[in-house]
Amino acid sequence: MLTAVVISLVVVFVAELGDKSQLITMTYALRHRWWVVLTGVGIAAMLVHGLSVAIGHFLGLTLPERPIAFAAAVAFLLFAVWTWRSGASGDHGDIRIAEPRLVVPAIVSSFVLAELGDKTMLATVALASDHNWAGVWVGATIGMVAADGVAIAAGAYLHRRLPVRFLHNLASVLFLAFGVWILFDTALGMRWAAVTATASVALIFAAALTIGVIRRRSASAPDASTPTAKL
Repeated sequence: MLTAVVISLVVVFVAELGDKSQLITMTYALRHRWWVVLTGVGIAAMLVHGLSVAIGHFLGLTLPERPIAFAAAVAFLLFAVWTWRSGASGDHGDIRIAEPRLVVPAIVSSFVLAELGDKTMLATVALASDHNWAGVWVGATIGMVAADGVAIAAGAYLHRRLPVRFLHNLASVLFLAFGVWILFDTALGMRWAAVTATASVALIFAAALTIGVIRRRSASAPDASTPTAKL
């Protein structure tokens, strides 16, 4: 069992580095308290890898990839709208929602949908077919939580360095990009459309950000037409 724990922990931790799960975690950490995000990630990791172990060790089945991808895409697009509307409500004093009763289910559902059929889950399925199932479950869960903990730290750091309204907009755009990518790439099998659509979202956000910065600088700059003090 110990061997299964160590192997699964290392495999999942390495597989999660740079994966969309880390970006999703960082996106949530931009808006919510770190312990709320970590709780959601931990529950999602136990569910996803528990399902992986059941599939790999007990059932030997495969999951229907496209229906799950459609559900994940719709979920992320709804999260994008939710985040944008909460950012546009005008309440920017503290965007870190303290109540986990709504945030944790959102985190768990988005993670479960995003991870179903992902390479990390497939790796767990393969490990569970050859190693102790309980060890694989424990090791994979710890590995995923540890990897996403790095992303939570990055999100907390950015929260201290960046304006609150910018974080709202950034989180909304990231959710939108995730939804668009999953829809075109996994659900529809159109990688070229996924790249084009996701890049378009990024370019539009960058252009809007640039225009906003220019307008703020123009508004704060002294008006050259204002007469100086008379001699």
